[in-house]
Amino acid sequence: MKTLRLILGDQLNSKHSWYKTNNKNVIYCMFEMRQETDYVTHHIQKIIGFFAAMREFSNHLKNNHFNVDYFTLNNKNNTQNLISNLKLLINKYNIEKFEYQLPDEYRLDQQLSSFCENLEIEFKTFTTEHFYTSRNDLKDFFKGKKQYLMENFYRNMRKKHNILMVGNQPEGGKWNYDKSNRNKWNGEHNIPNYKYFKNDVSEIVELIKNSNIKTIGNFNTKTFNYPVTRQQALEQLKYFCEELLIHFGDYQDAMHTNEIYLFHSRLSFAINLKLISGKNVVNTVINYWKKHSEEIHISQVEGFIRQIIGWREYMRGMYWALMPDYKNENHLKNTNKLPEFYWTGNTKMNCLKNAIANSLDNSYAHHIQRLMITGNFALLAQINPDDLDAWYLGIYIDALEWVQLPNTRGMSQYADGGKIATKPYVSSGSYINKMSNYCSNCHYSNKEKLGEKACPFNSLYWNFLDDKRSILGNNRRMGMMYSLLDKMNKDQLEKIKKRAQSIIKHPDHF
Repeated sequence: MKTLRLILGDQLNSKHSWYKTNNKNVIYCMFEMRQETDYVTHHIQKIIGFFAAMREFSNHLKNNHFNVDYFTLNNKNNTQNLISNLKLLINKYNIEKFEYQLPDEYRLDQQLSSFCENLEIEFKTFTTEHFYTSRNDLKDFFKGKKQYLMENFYRNMRKKHNILMVGNQPEGGKWNYDKSNRNKWNGEHNIPNYKYFKNDVSEIVELIKNSNIKTIGNFNTKTFNYPVTRQQALEQLKYFCEELLIHFGDYQDAMHTNEIYLFHSRLSFAINLKLISGKNVVNTVINYWKKHSEEIHISQVEGFIRQIIGWREYMRGMYWALMPDYKNENHLKNTNKLPEFYWTGNTKMNCLKNAIANSLDNSYAHHIQRLMITGNFALLAQINPDDLDAWYLGIYIDALEWVQLPNTRGMSQYADGGKIATKPYVSSGSYINKMSNYCSNCHYSNKEKLGEKACPFNSLYWNFLDDKRSILGNNRRMGMMYSLLDKMNKDQLEKIKKRAQSIIKHPDHF
């Protein structure tokens, strides 16, 4: 039976069962499309990375004698639309059956489901064979429960998959070493030169420019440094284990002006494109640690494993449990526009300047820079979560909606009213100073609440608590903050709110 199989740009799993046998009646198709480059304004490196990895995957299949019809962006037959391209190939090859792997993004899932409802030929869906969990596992796990606590899900994942377990107990005696993962880095442990890949992407860069695709961010070389093949992803994983794992947990929340990645793995892009699986990563890290357990403390490993089998799988499960309504949640009723400096980095606030410059230059920022710098400011400035969603989805190379949306709208902006985070993740300048060196060279003082030199985060923080008291006042985890607010001198609070309103009204002046 003549069969057409679709491979999406984030389905580059060479270990999928599709490729165990080579049937000459099966044609694989892959498309570079304006549909995907234009639905949000992406970082140029994100588009480059996707196209480079897709082309490498297509070449891998062709080299293994699979039939592949690959549409480059400028292919004369490319309609720039997924459904139109599929219809074109179905007619061209007289296809009798259509097959696809279930997308991880809701919009693509709906697009393909609708297409198949009206299809006059057979169709079949497959899983991507990538995640530990299926789409609905998390929803089933929490059925009947009021809160979807990640920690409960994480512990169940550890038990279910026998990860860092001794019988029914956690290896090392603790489920979670989060309290050991909050150290500030001051250069006391040397960070080796990063693992870079010199992928020649000059042709893709030229294509993007000639196609007049609107992008954000910078790219000033001809070589792309993130992994775009499975082999490169495995090399990056090996480098992480040998050079960075030993201090990962200690400094996973740290930030520093002199270091872009610190001890982070730089694997999220490759994992999210499915060049390498979470299971592959977890098993490799644990095997390496067991051979070097005298040098590497379990806290370093657990902190990393939690991000993969905890947050990553949890966020995907929450996405499928809560969509499509989740995308419109705005529990705190925030409506302000995203400041212009999010697109330029032009601000006197050193933490934001560094985090955004890093994002623009590298299409990268780690989870604390996203949560407690760019996300924290946006929440305190009461930015519309729609604006922030578009920014996060576009600027980061690893951003796909299934992982970006619950992290942004839930964890970062509390727009879901507590479905993911039990309280808003907001802080004054003191937290930023505690976890980074950003404050030491800043125009503002993190210790001052009032005056021209006072850190904007300080006045915004107390203003936010006061503004949102009717919504957050009964949150038990916010009790201490509101107790401190109640003890504040009324005249001082009024001055703080006045300064905060000035920042909210003119954020690009600060």
